[in-house]
Formats: sequence, structure tokens, C-alpha cells
Amino acid sequence: MPRVLEKKERSLGIQLSIRGERCNSPKCASIRKPYRPGQHGKKFRRRMSEFGIQLKEKQKIKFSYDLSDRQLKKIFQDAAGKGSSSIEAITEALENRLDNIVMRLGFAESRSIARQFVNHGHILVNSRRAATGSYRLKAGDTVSIKPRSRHLLLFEELALKLKGQEVPSWLSLDKENLVGKMEALPRQVELPFDLNLVVDYYSKK
Repeated sequence: MPRVLEKKERSLGIQLSIRGERCNSPKCASIRKPYRPGQHGKKFRRRMSEFGIQLKEKQKIKFSYDLSDRQLKKIFQDAAGKGSSSIEAITEALENRLDNIVMRLGFAESRSIARQFVNHGHILVNSRRAATGSYRLKAGDTVSIKPRSRHLLLFEELALKLKGQEVPSWLSLDKENLVGKMEALPRQVELPFDLNLVVDYYSKK
């Protein structure tokens, strides 16, 4: 699966941090082969249509957050009726997911790894075990590593790694106690794709 997703990164021309630190190393497929996959990847120069550009932005979001087509469509449909605030609603729906916040806090190197931590019971929300990485947090919710899990090899050097960790303004992080908090709703987040293009894509569906 990771190898398939690395090919998708190359096809979309963007690093999605699917494999954590590997994505920032010379081993990253996008660094080793900075062109589209396939026999003619290096020579690919075809001009994309407006629909093609919109579809590409949609795919970036889908694979960045590891969402199904159905999940992504629902997020945009739910936000469609909110007028000028639809972009804020979409950003909130993408960024307040537990797997995303675990990654943003630095507890995991990627959203896929964060989701594994949640599924294996290592992550607590408000001191209770979270059931799924798609769980949506609210302002004031806390995220922490389960006390019994902190001694596992997975988290043995986490406190050291977090020393240089910077979190978004809408999050806070207690690096010593490994506790993060969602201080406010995620707004004005810099994202590596254009949400407006995807809004246009779904408006035509």
C-alpha cells in the first residue's frame, strides 16, 4: 500500500507525507523520481483541462487525509449550504479529525501512522480511549498518549522528538506530559491544495 501511495504522490506532483520521515529523506520516491510514474513519466507535458485540474486537487485532498470518495463528497456537500463560510467548514471538517490532530501534535509522523495508533488504543481523547481516527474533536478537547503505552518502543523517544515540535496556533502542546489540546476551531490553515477548485468540482456533480 505505501508503495502505491508513493506512486500517487508522484502522479499528483505533491508530497503527502504518507511514510512519515521517509518523505523528508533521499529515500522518498518523490525525491528520487521527481516525475510522473510510468514509461513516459519524464516526457509527460499534456495540458490539463479545467475539470482535470479540479479532479487533481480533489485527489490531493483524498489521499492526504486518506478519505474515500464517499467521505470526501459528504464533507463538501455538508459545507455547501453554508455560503461564504463553506471553505472554513471544509477546513474544519478535515483538520479536526483525530488522526490529523495526532499528526499535527507530533505524536505520529503521518496521518496513516496516527490512525494505527488510535486503532491500537494508544491515543486518549479527554482521558478516554478513542474508537476511530475519524473522530472529530471540539474546542477544549485534549489528546494524550495512553499512560501504559508511553513505555513502548513506539513512544520511547517521543518526548525528545517533541522538543523542536511546533504546533498550529489552534492547538497547544504540553511536551513534558505528552498532552495536546484543541484550543479553537481550525481556521485559516495553510493547505497544499485549492479547496475552491474542489468546491467547483462538486458543484457540477
